[in-house]
Order: sequence, then structure tokens, then C-alpha cells
Amino acid sequence: MSNYQLQWLDRLQQVPQLAWDALALPLKTPFLEWEWLNNLETSGSVRAETGWLPRHLTVWDGTTLVAAAPLYLKGHSYGEFVFDQQWADVSQRLGIRYYPKLVGMTPITPAEGYRFLMAEGIDQLEMTSLMMGEIDKFCIANSISGCHFLYVDPTWQGAIEQQGFTPWLHHNYIWQNDSHQDFDCYLKNFNANQRRNIKRERKAVAEAGLMLKPLTGEELGGKMLPLMYEFYADTCDKFGYWGSKYLTPEFFASLYPNYQHRVMLMAAFQEGIEDPVGMSFCIYKDERLYGRYWGSKQEIDCLHFDACYYSPIEWSIGKGIQLFDPGAGGRHKKRRGFPATPNYSMHRFYNPRLAQIILPYIREVNKMERQEIEAINQDLPFTPKEIEFAEFIGSV
Repeated sequence: MSNYQLQWLDRLQQVPQLAWDALALPLKTPFLEWEWLNNLETSGSVRAETGWLPRHLTVWDGTTLVAAAPLYLKGHSYGEFVFDQQWADVSQRLGIRYYPKLVGMTPITPAEGYRFLMAEGIDQLEMTSLMMGEIDKFCIANSISGCHFLYVDPTWQGAIEQQGFTPWLHHNYIWQNDSHQDFDCYLKNFNANQRRNIKRERKAVAEAGLMLKPLTGEELGGKMLPLMYEFYADTCDKFGYWGSKYLTPEFFASLYPNYQHRVMLMAAFQEGIEDPVGMSFCIYKDERLYGRYWGSKQEIDCLHFDACYYSPIEWSIGKGIQLFDPGAGGRHKKRRGFPATPNYSMHRFYNPRLAQIILPYIREVNKMERQEIEAINQDLPFTPKEIEFAEFIGSV
């Protein structure tokens, strides 16, 4: 490993797209691909002024990129959806500077799959050790309080645990395609009461005169992605300070045409009106779909549920999608077929006092989180067969 050269970069454009994607494209997640990460930077969505300062670590064998870690220095904890603000408060009380911290994740994207990118044939444990040695030196030299990897890929988690990181358990709500043939087949998994409720919610959308249509490929051209920005911005504004409105109009506009093969907009059209009255924004890759944002020009009963859950599920079944992550938060998702599913963030503190206080706390929180996941999945509106399946998913 001593023949490799390690280099820190402050923007992704310093790496050729083909070289980066040779490492990223084989992964299940779409959110570590060059086009997505670079668009976040060049659109002005991710930059020092928004609290996300790129500091990417790359490993080279001569002129060949063999490994990389997208990393960001954070001046706050917003846009991560792993809520460590209480740690920052403890740190302040101790007189220890918590920010900046070093974070490994796709910015503003709470979707499982983060890991170090590595070329085929690279020893994962050795390369992780080499890169972590460099990251440790960087953090210590720059008085960084801690290093945090969020929403980690389960296949990489063991390698980073061997480096002494502490796992913090969380959960998302994930739909799994249990060999569904169509939407009616999906509905059969629910008890009678919830089947009626879902049918009622979809009927309310239809009675409002709305038709939902998935838009992909060339259909994304023209004004559809700029319209999606307007919906996104309006929804974020409703949450004020907590809205996490980082993405710029340029980000959405730049998704076409270079990233159109990953984007699906679920658009709600009203008869006689050219522009959609609401849309949800989804990203897909192979057998996985990810819901990210949504918005509507008017309050329409149950449109959110249909545009963000039911119609994407129906589209997923038709496309052979096996997993649908509709986005962070929202216990209301469990009533619509999304069991609580574990995911982990990984943490290292360079200040001994912080480590002494926070690491035991994390271990205790993990016990409570396991109980929370179990309780959620015991209260799903499924038939007994599906409850067993959900409990299995929650225990993995």
C-alpha cells in the first residue's frame, strides 16, 4: 500500500468523471456517482457558505484513481438528518469546539449507501485502514472534533468498525417488493381496514380530477425540472428554519440531460391544465428507488400520499424495483407499507473527553432504538404473513 499517493481535493471537478464513476457505478447507491455529487457543488448547493465545505480524499496508483472518499467539513448539523445537536451542546458546555466536524455522506441525502469507493480487486480492509490513517492525521492537524460517516453501506460497516468507530443505530421506513404482481397484490398485504383507507385516499385524489403520471427520460426536458425546484422550494419554506433548503434552481436544471437516466418525477395533472399541480422527485438505480422531495400548488386531500408513496410503489412494481426508500422521517409511512428498517452512522471523536461522555451514551441509545424499531413493526397494519416479514426486515 506504500506505493499509493493520497491527495486531498476541494472540488470534485478535479477528478475526471470516468475515473470516479469507474469506482461509483458498480455500487447500489446512485448518490455517490460523479454527476450527482459534482452537480451539488457546481450548482452552488454545496459550498462553504451553506456549511458544506468539500474535502475529498483520493488515492492514486500513478495516474489511476483506485479509491476515494467524498468528505465535507461541516459548520453545523443541518441537512444530515442524523441529529447530533445534543452532542454539540455538550461539547460547548465543556468548552470544546464541536464544529467544524468531518462528515462522510452524500450531502442533504439521508439514504443508506455511503462508503469509501474502491477499485475492483483492492483489499477493502487494508485500503480503509490506509485512508483512515490519512483522515486521522488531517483531523488532528486541523483540530477537527470528530469524523462521522452517515447512512453507511452495510457491506462496508464492518471495515470501519474495525478502525474503532462506534455505530449509532437509526431507522428509515423502507418498502420491500415481496413479489408483488400489481398494486392490488400489494394491497392484499394489509388488513381490511387499512386496505379501505388506502383505496379511499387514492379515490380522493381521483375525485379531485387529478391523474398521476411518471415522467422519465426526455419527458424531463423543458420546464419540468425547473417546476420541480419551485415545488421543492415552496415545501422547504413551509418548514422555515428547519426546511433544509440547500438545492438551487441550477441543481434541478442540470439534471437534464446528463442525469435524466436516474430521475423520475411523479406528476399530478389536472384535466385541461398543462402544468402539473404537484410533483414528487425520485431517483432510481437498478432495483432501488429513492423518494427525495415533493410539493403542490394547492392543498389537495391525500395527494401527498399518492404522489410520494402509492404511485411510486405502483411504478416500482411495474419496473421490477425491489426497494423503495421514500425519504427521512414520518411515522405515518408505516401505515402505508413501509416497515422501520435499521441503518447506521459511524463515529470517532478526537477529543478524549467527548469520547468518554458520548460513546457510552450511543450504546445506551442503540438499545432504545432497537426497542423502538421492534415496537413500530409490531404495530403495522399488515396480515400476519407480512408482519412476520416486516419484523425480519427490522431485525436485520
